[in-house]
Amino acid sequence: MSITIRACRPGDEAALALVGQATFLETYAGVLPSADIVSHCRSEHGEALYADWLAKPGYSLWAAEMDEGGAAVGYAALTPPDLPVPTGEKDVELKRIYVLNRFHGTGLGAKLMTTAMDAAAQAGFTRMLLGVFGGNSRAIAFYARQGYVEAGVRKFRVGANEYDDLVLARAL
Repeated sequence: MSITIRACRPGDEAALALVGQATFLETYAGVLPSADIVSHCRSEHGEALYADWLAKPGYSLWAAEMDEGGAAVGYAALTPPDLPVPTGEKDVELKRIYVLNRFHGTGLGAKLMTTAMDAAAQAGFTRMLLGVFGGNSRAIAFYARQGYVEAGVRKFRVGANEYDDLVLARAL
């Protein structure tokens, strides 16, 4: 199994939306109410959102694709920070790092993280922040292994409900 990570470009929004929706469903089915998952995927993982991000200055996305057939199996997205903690011009947010479940444990998440962190550092950022569902112990453990520490908390709306998120940060 060989996977290539590449910078995204306009036209990648359908693949990003599919991976985003599939990963969100895989992660939260049985954890969050179905209606909340569907609502969140429609608004936060629709093609229009990714098309907007791909067109915006200050937004960078990378796709992880199978070399055989080119199917996207993960992605990472950096954006300007939108978190309830003090931030500065040298901060960037890892808005998403998603990998399909069957690729967990392969090192793909770490490769996407390294890609995003290297790009952020090269762009002059000195700190990366992210938000993660407080009940997602697997993701929190992954981020801890990557050197992230708690920087705050936030309420995060998914569908009709609010959930507790941790805000994590690390120096670049």
